[in-house]
Amino acid sequence: MNPWNTRFQNKNYVYGTEPNVFLAEMQRKLSLSGDALAIAEGEGRNAVFLAEQGMNVSAWDYAESGLLKMNKLADEKGVKVNTQLVDLNEAVWQQNKWDEIVCIFGHFPEELREKTLQGVKESVKLGGYFITEVYSHFQIPYNSGGPQNLELLYKPEEFLNVFSDWRIVHFFMGEVVRHEGELHNGLSHIIQFVGQK
Repeated sequence: MNPWNTRFQNKNYVYGTEPNVFLAEMQRKLSLSGDALAIAEGEGRNAVFLAEQGMNVSAWDYAESGLLKMNKLADEKGVKVNTQLVDLNEAVWQQNKWDEIVCIFGHFPEELREKTLQGVKESVKLGGYFITEVYSHFQIPYNSGGPQNLELLYKPEEFLNVFSDWRIVHFFMGEVVRHEGELHNGLSHIIQFVGQK
């Protein structure tokens, strides 16, 4: 059993049930519609939010317990999310499939990060968007959430290099305050990226 599957077996939603503040802000600003994919989506707070905005949402995670809670939250909110048990190491990225791909605090080893970002780049439709907020490599001393392993944290050039030929709608690295459930709390050092293909 993987550690995320164990973590999400708790009855409580460990990151809460409200969407990430940055994602909600960008969704309002861009008025996105169509087909969305949320990757490493955990217990579903962001996928359910996107469905509430009228998007046709699929969500990938490799913790079955998270997907079960995601379906429960979607039912409670009266929306539908297509949940899929996906290990990103084995993900199949279809070309030009999604109007929007979202990754909120999805942290992986460097090689998998590179592979995943390349997959995202292929899978977003022309004119579509990638929206992400993740912890930066400066996060560890903040003790407000995220991995305590430097290899799992992002550097800004990872986004700027992979998406160098996309239109950058928003890019920020610095401090924000986050209160998301039990595990993301307080002043944090993050990277935000929104790119349009």
